[in-house]
Amino acid sequence: MKVNILTSFLFCIVFLVGCSNEQTFEDFFHQKMKEMHDGEKNYSYSLVHTELNAVREEDGVAVFREHNNHQGEQVYIAYIQKDGDQWDWKQTRGAEWNTPVKWSSMNQAPYIYSGAISDNSITEVYAGEESANIINVEDDKRFWYVISPIKDVKVKVVKKDDSEEFIEEINQEEL
Repeated sequence: MKVNILTSFLFCIVFLVGCSNEQTFEDFFHQKMKEMHDGEKNYSYSLVHTELNAVREEDGVAVFREHNNHQGEQVYIAYIQKDGDQWDWKQTRGAEWNTPVKWSSMNQAPYIYSGAISDNSITEVYAGEESANIINVEDDKRFWYVISPIKDVKVKVVKKDDSEEFIEEINQEEL
């Protein structure tokens, strides 16, 4: 009798542990966005792209669009990593569509260089020697990013005619 009770108890424990749901990257992202913008009027966002295990296991980047009455539409990239069993939003950078082609970088490792592209003649972007991941967001709007261990690299674009141009970093105080 005691063996049956003990066996049943152990089975229940194993079953409950197996059924526990860890929060996914996307679930955490949506929960955090709701928390950060709770009560804001005329605010919306959409998740455009995710890359899991971007730098290490159990981390990721999220590219998303935000729209509000104050700043209009902007595009952002966030670096999120899991520490233990909790996701932690580490860094974010943003860009506007209607600015000249510029970029920004995150201030601490991993250094993520990113920017908006509205010039259709741009075919490639490089941060240092690393080729950018270019995401089609909507119509003529694209967003690029590079994850790098190197701080302070030069960023260049390559155009359809194979010409190259180095571009300036966004002044974050202007945003």
